[in-house]
Amino acid sequence: MTPPVRIAQLSCGPEYSGIQHEIDEAAHAVGGEIFYPDIALKDIRRDFDRFGLDVRSPDLKLAIARAMALVEGRVEADAVFIATCFRCAEAAIVRNELRRYITEHSKLPVVSYSFTERTTSGTLLTRMEALTTIARRRALLAREVQQGITMGLDSGSATTKAIVMKDNKIIGTGWQPTTEVIKSANDVIAHALMEAGITRDEVQAVGTTGYGRFLVGKEIKADLIQEELTVNSKGAVYLANRQHGPATVIDIGGMDNKAISVMDGIPGTFTMGGICAGASGRFLEMTAKRLGVEITELGPLAMKGMGAKVPMNSYCIVFGTQSLVNALAAGSTREDVAAAACHSVAEQVFEQQLQEVDIKEPVIMVGGTSLIEGLVFAMGELLQTKIVVPPYSQYIGAVGSALLASGFIQER
Repeated sequence: MTPPVRIAQLSCGPEYSGIQHEIDEAAHAVGGEIFYPDIALKDIRRDFDRFGLDVRSPDLKLAIARAMALVEGRVEADAVFIATCFRCAEAAIVRNELRRYITEHSKLPVVSYSFTERTTSGTLLTRMEALTTIARRRALLAREVQQGITMGLDSGSATTKAIVMKDNKIIGTGWQPTTEVIKSANDVIAHALMEAGITRDEVQAVGTTGYGRFLVGKEIKADLIQEELTVNSKGAVYLANRQHGPATVIDIGGMDNKAISVMDGIPGTFTMGGICAGASGRFLEMTAKRLGVEITELGPLAMKGMGAKVPMNSYCIVFGTQSLVNALAAGSTREDVAAAACHSVAEQVFEQQLQEVDIKEPVIMVGGTSLIEGLVFAMGELLQTKIVVPPYSQYIGAVGSALLASGFIQER
């Protein structure tokens, strides 16, 4: 029996908020085990003073001491989960400092999370799965070359994508909006195989990722079923040819967003989610529809506009849409509104997800929204850097799955 992945919890308040059970349940569901690092009472004051961050909360002081014990090897762990209440500003500062401290002084994968009283195990599941994946499959995640004939499938919330690869080259693709999960998967698989000119029997290994990964993976008997945080980051650095050294991956999806700090092709810290769909691809789809253009036309339209001319609510899809309608009624041009919508999404991702990871160049944008050049431009302006958009960026999860699945060929 495989031993559980030991996940050290550094936190303030989950017991009082009634969500500790949800954290434990999420970890257990993916083969993890939450534990609190044991430290001596006399070490708390010493470590707190050494860390140099003055906080009032006793729980935060304890979290700091536990972080130092992990980094200095006094307590062993496979991964770290940092959780604080979203209402506490002091806790937010400590959470970010602990994340930075652990990633700079150890190789432990870290995820930080600001919880509410309504946080559920389902909300945490993908994050916990990514932590256990990095701990258990580090050798697989280090794979840099695809071999043989493999297929990757990304069953996403908005679209389903398939990729067929042969000896490190993409030879077939399939894409369509997600309707019925299994049917959408079968359709894109058929298209990718037809384009590749091969049969299903010739495929040596299959990987799945995305929201429908478990259902689809079981249906097609996938060799690899893995969450999208590790898969997408691997696909991103592979396609961008940045598998060595640091990188930051941004994936603005149809339902949530992901920001991942990567070193040598392996995720170190990551975050996902968002307060509202106002920071997702869904809002940009609604914007395009309201402006009377296809989503593929929104990017070029935005590049012709000046977003600063249009005030846009950045935190709510309802109020954001209202801002859009009001701007058009006041005489704003479609170009300016398109640019403002792109800036609004980029700004929210910057203010939320990108505060939870260390941003290091190159910054790689992937997913379908990476093809919206107005959004890429807005993100580049906010980060003051040139954004890398690799080829096949919209197929990133499928590519990562196909690449990693090739590690299972010899195991058959």
